[in-house]
Order: sequence, then C-alpha cells, then structure tokens
Amino acid sequence: MTRKHALIIALLVFFTACAGNSGKSGDGLVTVPWGIRADGYPAHVEINWNSSNGALYDIWKEDGGRFVKVGSAYEAPYLDFSIGHSDKDRKISYRLCPSGLSPKALDSEEFLAKNPRAGELSFKVAVPAASDEALLDMVQKYTCRYFTDFSEPFTGMARERSNDTKADIVTVGGSGFGLMAIIAAIERGYIPRDKAVAQIDRVLSFLETTERFHGMWAHWYDADTRKAFSFSQYDDGGDLVESAFMAEGLITLRQYMQDKDASIAKRADDLWRSMEWNWYTQGTDSLYWHWSKNYGWKMNHRITGYDECFIAYVLAASSPTHPISGKVYQSCYKTSTYYYNGKEYYGIPLTIGMDYGGPLFFTHYSFLGLNPHGLKDDLTDYYERGRAHSLIHYNYAIDNPNGFKGYGEDLWGFTSSDDPICGYCSHHPGTPDENGTVSPTAAASAIVYTPEESLKCIRNLYYNHGSEVFGPMGFYDAYNPSMVPGEQVVRSYLAIDQGPIAVMIENYRSGLLWNLFMSAPEIAAGLQELGLTVE
Repeated sequence: MTRKHALIIALLVFFTACAGNSGKSGDGLVTVPWGIRADGYPAHVEINWNSSNGALYDIWKEDGGRFVKVGSAYEAPYLDFSIGHSDKDRKISYRLCPSGLSPKALDSEEFLAKNPRAGELSFKVAVPAASDEALLDMVQKYTCRYFTDFSEPFTGMARERSNDTKADIVTVGGSGFGLMAIIAAIERGYIPRDKAVAQIDRVLSFLETTERFHGMWAHWYDADTRKAFSFSQYDDGGDLVESAFMAEGLITLRQYMQDKDASIAKRADDLWRSMEWNWYTQGTDSLYWHWSKNYGWKMNHRITGYDECFIAYVLAASSPTHPISGKVYQSCYKTSTYYYNGKEYYGIPLTIGMDYGGPLFFTHYSFLGLNPHGLKDDLTDYYERGRAHSLIHYNYAIDNPNGFKGYGEDLWGFTSSDDPICGYCSHHPGTPDENGTVSPTAAASAIVYTPEESLKCIRNLYYNHGSEVFGPMGFYDAYNPSMVPGEQVVRSYLAIDQGPIAVMIENYRSGLLWNLFMSAPEIAAGLQELGLTVE
C-alpha cells in the first residue's frame, strides 16, 4: 500500500464517522473531546480539540450572562470572530458541546456523573487588547503554520498549494521561502526548536537526494515519488529562478546555524556550493531559466528584467564555486524592454520596471534575504524603488479607475495569486487581469516599504473581514468584494504567497532574515561584481 492509498483510506474512515454522528449515545454518554486548547487574538478566538470519531460540536460563547451559539464544527480549529476587538484585555467564557446538547446540560450533576471529563468542555480564554504589535505577531504566527504544520510530512518541503488537485506537489522556491519562515518561527517561539530542526533535516535530505540538473532543482517535485513534476510541457528539469529562491533560504539557514548546528550549516553550504550557475549561460553572455535532460535548452528563456529574477543574478554572481560575471547581468538582465522606466505614476517616479511597477511580488521575492536598504547602483536605490512600487499600487487603489468595490487606502495591493474569476492571474494595474481582486500577500508583504499603508490594509482585512478572509494559516489567497457574497474569497493558500508575508513581517519587526543573509561574505562580493553598492 502506498502512502497516498493509506491517506485515502484514512479520509474515507474519517468522513464515514462524521456522517450522522451527533456525539450522543442512548445511555447518556457523549463523545467528549480531549486536549481542548483555546487561544485569544486581537479580534478572534481559536479553539482546538482532539476527537477520534469526527463528532459534530457546537461552540457556545457567554454573552450578557447567557450562552449564545456561535457555530458548529466537525474538526478543529474553529475560529470565532464574533468577539470583535477592544482596546482592553478581556476574558471570554466558552462551552464546547456535542451537537444538540444544551450548554446548560454541562452543569447537571447527572451529566457530569456519566461523563467524567465533561468539565473540560467549559473554559475561559484570555483575549489581548487590539494593537498593531499583537496583530502582526498573530498574522506572522498563523502564516508560518503553512511551512510547519502544513509541510509535506515525509520531505519537510512546502506544498505548492493547499487546494492541490495534481497530487502531493512540493515546491522548491516556496520551500526556500519556508526555510526563512521556519527560522523566524523558531526565534518567535511559534515552533519548538527540536521540531523545527527535525523538519529542516528532512528538507536538506530531500534536496540532497532528489534528482538535480547541474546543481539546480526543478520547480516542482512529486513528494510521493520524489521525481521532478513538470511545470509545463518542456519545463521538467532545472529551474534556475526557483533554485535561486531556495539558495536564498539555504544561505540564510547556513548563517543562522553556523554557531548552533555545524552539521546543518555545512549541509546547507554544500548544497549552495554545488549549484552550477555559470553552466546556465550556455557559454554566452546571457543567463537562461530552464534546462531539461529530455529537451535540453528547448525553452530558451533568457532571464531579463526588472522582475522577481533579480536575486538569481545576485546569487549567480555570488557563487564561490560556479559564478557568472557582471557582464552577463549587464548584457542580459538589464537589456529588456521593461527594465528602464523613468516615468511617474500618481506623481511617484519609478526608475526601473514595467508600467505601474508590475505585480508586487517583483519587489518581494528578491528581497526576502537581500536587504534593499542602502542597496544602490548607478540607476536606482532599491529600497526607494520598492517603496515607489508599493505606493503606486496604494494610490491606484485610491484612484480606482475601474470603479471596483472596496478599493481604497485600506484595501490595496495587486500581485499574482489565485482569483475567483480566472483561476490564477497577475492582477497588476494597467492590465485586463486587474479585475477587482486584491491579494492579501501584496500589501502585507510590502510592509517593509510602506508600514503605515500596509497596516491600514491588514487592519481592514482582519478586523472588518476576518471571518471571511482569515483562516487557519492566515489570510486566504484572494479577495474580490465586487463578486457576489459567497464567491468573493478564494480559500486557498500558496507557498509563494504565504512565504513573503511571514518573512517580510519578521524583517519589518527585527530585520532577522536580512541580517542573516547579508552577513554571508560571498553576497558582498557578488553585489560588487554586479556594480551594486551597500551604504
């Protein structure tokens, strides 16, 4: 029996148990869950429990001296957004009852005598006062779960998405982001260090043993077979840009572990050193995105910019073993038709990049480890460029030229994500894909550039729309208030969207990931090779 067959059988057993199971029996015994845990956050309470038979439970909250039913669930976690938010700390009483059972029944001596653990069903939750610090800590904590709790268990890698229909697909670039998120989760106490280290060991083991293509990894892998999973017809081999996102995580991991776990640090370094960046030039003055053992250079995709691929050139020039020269960067990346801009949008000058700056992930992915503060070349200041890009999106939402519902100073940010209309698209201003959809990752991950503007959006999404757009691993991937109710939210999570939220919030709060990545001596050498300075 394969791992997937076992999972299917387990799910069938689970859902069979759920059907028609109220949790009550004829003799007065009920299915009492165990391990009830409840945590309070600025505007919601999360309730968790364990139960082996999938019974339905009702959640009751005390309100004005009486208990009011706020919802029902077969499985945890249950997020109660009915509490609102307050500027003061609070304690709220709950009762978790088997479906159909009145909360008053928990007080009867007869019920308690027949159900000895029934006392656990009544509990109080401490809810903190609403503050920006509590809000950001909560968003970061929840988002990190994507890379810890939801990681593929056998490889430790990040799953491509939560609503995967293709198999158990893991992603290389998203897992690179995930390594950085896990480091932040360790430091914040979101995950026990030993558990995190065990997961990191699994990730490194996977990266060390799976098929590689001149040191690079494929975009996707099937976790069950550990073979490359084709991204498209000819894209079934080395993906240099996704591998760059992984290298960003590996270097950060090496720097973090070098005085904590020398073995892990060395393994991360060995993987980084084995990446053959110069081979992907084909011996020319260009850098190419893909190579396949089956199709060779069939895709022939030169990496030109300005876009999310900037980090690939930084890392390629920084390699201590297989570097490219600065000439490749000058001759390839900087010669595209959308590299130089020089225009103004809403009075904001944009030095490089496409009109309106393009989707916001362009200014997120490369800078999860690479600190844009003080990073300059002869044309642009990269922090100011990232801030300009973010503010252009902010002002575009306020302008709202297409009249979409909800856009404004507290709902903005456009990037590639899932979409309630077209499935997956880019959404950025000036294109037909801008269809009323806002991707929470866009404004949230821009917090390092636009803290005030990003917090306006985060507050609005959580405090005003949290019951719709916030779930067990943070903000869902897309929200379009112009759609009819029930169709406005795509309740999915993507690794490449969750990663920037977790990492950039940490960089905003402490600079942790920036400091680690920038402490790598080879990065300074690579930046110099490309003509970049750090002030």
